[in-house]
Amino acid sequence: MMNSFIFALNAVLPIVLTVALGYILKKLGLMTAEFSKTANRLVFKVLLPAMLFLNVYKTEAAKNIELTYIIYVFVCVLIFFALAFPMVTLCTRQRQRRGVLMQAAFRSNYALIGIPLAQSLFGTEGAAVATLLSALVIPLFNILAVICLSVYGEGKPNFKKIIIDILKNPLIQSIALGGVFLLIRSVFQKNGIGFRLTDIAPLYKLLTYLSNAATPLALLVLGARFEFSTVGRMKKEIISGVLVRNLFVPFTAIACAVLFFRESFTGAHFAAFVAVFASPLAVSSVAMAQEMKGDAELAGQLVIWTTLFSALSTFTASFILKQTGIF
Repeated sequence: MMNSFIFALNAVLPIVLTVALGYILKKLGLMTAEFSKTANRLVFKVLLPAMLFLNVYKTEAAKNIELTYIIYVFVCVLIFFALAFPMVTLCTRQRQRRGVLMQAAFRSNYALIGIPLAQSLFGTEGAAVATLLSALVIPLFNILAVICLSVYGEGKPNFKKIIIDILKNPLIQSIALGGVFLLIRSVFQKNGIGFRLTDIAPLYKLLTYLSNAATPLALLVLGARFEFSTVGRMKKEIISGVLVRNLFVPFTAIACAVLFFRESFTGAHFAAFVAVFASPLAVSSVAMAQEMKGDAELAGQLVIWTTLFSALSTFTASFILKQTGIF
């Protein structure tokens, strides 16, 4: 039991400490407001796209893909997305905050925390299942996030604008490009051609450098933009987001899987469910909110607070699954 809690704590502590460092650097005058704004744009337009491109490209195709758990996650995410519309209407009157708050219902920090968490819970099998699932959830999270921010963005939302926003989004473009290169790689493998992107060493190393810089810089900027005075002004939205992300979503999704589909899923599948549903809000939601005219301050607050409370939610979920004999 204590091992599960220690792992959950170790998963979130580096994030919290990096955010705290960003806050300290701001107080020391090393990260100004203008620098943070520019750095956030760099994260959104260059660094995160590089990371997502590599995440998709490095996905290993499975010979026997089990569709049941993928469909379950897909349906759950869409249900939480739909439920988020009435939820945000009740929680806040400000349109700019609604699109940001909605993301707490479906968008998790899957790549940074989720996949390593699945590996810790169920070893290499858990990591393999979670990694394969990332090919679905990461594009889905980003597409739904663009829809949220478009619907509650500036001006009256319409279908054409939402489609344009999706197509113009750098994160979605990089995922699509990664998918194209992954498809090319698969075709090459089937025809006995051993060429991979890694063979172009300078280019691949550049992408790796950019990818590795995405999360640390995003977290430093998040800390530099953090203001304690903001917590009071956004208390209702922060509490709502934390309750949804850290309590309602993980325990609803995992409880339904246990009650109705326990015989269909293995421990590795449940490890992936904890990774998808119990991880905190994605760090990339802050940069996306800023670029799409959402409330980036609220996004930053939600990332920080859901990350802090995720140690408790992931520990509780894994403890219950161990007690029921699933892990």
